[in-house]
Amino acid sequence: VQLQASGGGLVQAGGSLRLSCAASGRTFADYAMGWFRQAPGKEREFVAAISWAGGSTDYGDSVKGRFTISRGSAKNTVSLQMNDLKPEDTAVYYCAVDLTFRTVVAGNSDYWGQGTLVTVSS
Repeated sequence: VQLQASGGGLVQAGGSLRLSCAASGRTFADYAMGWFRQAPGKEREFVAAISWAGGSTDYGDSVKGRFTISRGSAKNTVSLQMNDLKPEDTAVYYCAVDLTFRTVVAGNSDYWGQGTLVTVSS
């Protein structure tokens, strides 16, 4: 199983980025997917999660109203549209996949990607 995250980079405050994560190695159509982030010196933080059918989503308080999570039609990809970025959004962003939505939200997923760095300058 592999999770390949992409889309990170350097952006000015107020700008936007779109992260993507592609899962391979098995069928993930019935799996929940999500994003976490970890800034230097800080603990890993929940960002967003989406259920296997896309009907349920959840967001961390710090990103509500600015970030949107979505799944591709093939269900093995998940994207994170990040708008109105702030310097405090700077972190390595990781995608996660697990059979249950609540397991993803709790940060206990079986599968994790390698991370993609997002840097927001002020």
